[in-house]
Amino acid sequence: MRGCHLSSCLFLLFTLPAVALRAQPSAPPLQILDTLEHYRTALPADAWNRRSAWKALEEDDTSHAFQGDGVVVNERIALVFRKDGAGAELHSIGALPVLRAVLAPQLQNGRLTEFVVATNSADEIAIEATFASASGKSSVRFELQPGQPFVKANAVLGADSLRIEASCRYGLLPDFFAADIVLDARELSADRVELPSENFFLHMSGRGEAIVAAIWDQREKEMEIALSGSGDARAVQASSIPFGKSSSVYVGVLEAPGIWHEHSVARTDKGRVIPLGWHTPFPAHWRMDWRQKEGMNDSWDMLVERNDGEFDKPDWFGQADSFGNSDWNQGGRKRWTTVLGLFLYPCWIDRNGEACIQPLKKPGDFEGTVIAYPVNRTPATPLTVFTFVDLVRATLGVGPCQYVLDVEGQQKKSAGRPTCATRALLDEIYTAKQQLDRKAEVEQALDDVLAFMHHIRGRIEDYAEFSRRLQEYLREQKKARPELATFLDSLVTTSKRIDEAIAKRNESIGTREYAGQLVDEFRSSLVGYEGSDAQDRCKKITAGFVEIGGNQDELVGECRLAVRILRQQAALAMASDPRVTEIAQEVRRRTHAMLRNPTSYEAPRH
Repeated sequence: MRGCHLSSCLFLLFTLPAVALRAQPSAPPLQILDTLEHYRTALPADAWNRRSAWKALEEDDTSHAFQGDGVVVNERIALVFRKDGAGAELHSIGALPVLRAVLAPQLQNGRLTEFVVATNSADEIAIEATFASASGKSSVRFELQPGQPFVKANAVLGADSLRIEASCRYGLLPDFFAADIVLDARELSADRVELPSENFFLHMSGRGEAIVAAIWDQREKEMEIALSGSGDARAVQASSIPFGKSSSVYVGVLEAPGIWHEHSVARTDKGRVIPLGWHTPFPAHWRMDWRQKEGMNDSWDMLVERNDGEFDKPDWFGQADSFGNSDWNQGGRKRWTTVLGLFLYPCWIDRNGEACIQPLKKPGDFEGTVIAYPVNRTPATPLTVFTFVDLVRATLGVGPCQYVLDVEGQQKKSAGRPTCATRALLDEIYTAKQQLDRKAEVEQALDDVLAFMHHIRGRIEDYAEFSRRLQEYLREQKKARPELATFLDSLVTTSKRIDEAIAKRNESIGTREYAGQLVDEFRSSLVGYEGSDAQDRCKKITAGFVEIGGNQDELVGECRLAVRILRQQAALAMASDPRVTEIAQEVRRRTHAMLRNPTSYEAPRH
């Protein structure tokens, strides 16, 4: 069975060695403690310094009557239950625990009134916490395991969603099919914003030292974020994640100095090499989200410079970056894709671990905040380190992880031999006058190039059908919801970019029949032919292959770009107008389906 592949090809997460709690090296890997006194606020540093005086519960003790507050702790995180507190207080563990988030059911002015031990074993500790407000009561079960940097939450009674209070300026919705959605609280005027409920939300916390990650396995209801403050103090105060039917919400903490980084790019920075003065805290697959015009984002995987000065790009799901496209990788940071053509890759980590950027000159719309974070692991990532995808795998498990990340749908597809490579091969054979000796090779090349042209052409036809059906749906919605005309028209305009790109290149790519005719002409007139004009005739037909292939390659990339933009447009519209939610979700469902199984020439990850 194909696993949810990380670059190292190993399922490391459940065997990661524990990191000892520095202040208590002899402490068990998982324990529950009674502080023996109640604290009116989050536990201060001096309280943690006195924890050797707290009472540690014996394993299997589930009837303990707490004299003070309850603390569940493993090697990475601690969860504190204070009576009359706003929620279960999630701390990361360093030299001293640091409060990172407060977890509670979505109750207005709810307070924690009771907590009991449901499970107390070496493998798991579970606490059932009850919260009350003027509107009623709710109960949530919180579970911790040894060595894991996350807590699992399940609704027990009356809890519709989990509120994760973790104040931050930036919230991030990771998207593995297109670009991440980065939300800047200073740009959102509403105090409550509904967002696509697509399994992940990241609070980019502190000043780059922590990420509070919410992960869940249902998409029945939309998530929300609550915002407060104004001006520079404007912040995403909390996210609310629906529990769904019999589903769990996981809240994890990724922590290290500089585990995420932000930098502001000015218009005048285009083409400039800019060292960021930020060194990545550990080797990993780092992702950078660039701000573009109209609030859009573009996500790029950061290259890693080798000691010899060349650059590697981390693999996604076991596929090399150049899979199916030998033209992609050039020397140094030079890269080539359809749409962008030849360019210098804009973000990398140098051999000293410092991050650098060089904003693209063309199309040149990188401007504003860029954010980098560790999305995945590489073979060089320390076993004790968690990245975002590590959290997804550790929380959801292999099967659900495969489904949520849609591993099969992420894989690039390739068929046959690209037209440029076919031209190079056939021209070389006929120039060397080896067409008789290498006849079988010529025949195979013709089969392969036809398969390649048909493969890309099929994908283009799928994009055309996607655009037709989407515009039909949007027109129907406009009749039913005329008050949303501006939003719907903007989606139609973006969808028409597919139609316009196809119309522009329609003559150059010809028809399927025309491609077949070119191959048949070569096969019938040139296979085995040794006339003095064989080389010229060969080059004429192979030039025809390249004209078809080159235009098809460009076109399929242009089509994918339009669908990626549609996907972001829909999500960003939800953040500003809750009325569009149902339509936006349908657009995102359709774009997800269309972006699956890309050809390599679509450059699905640049």
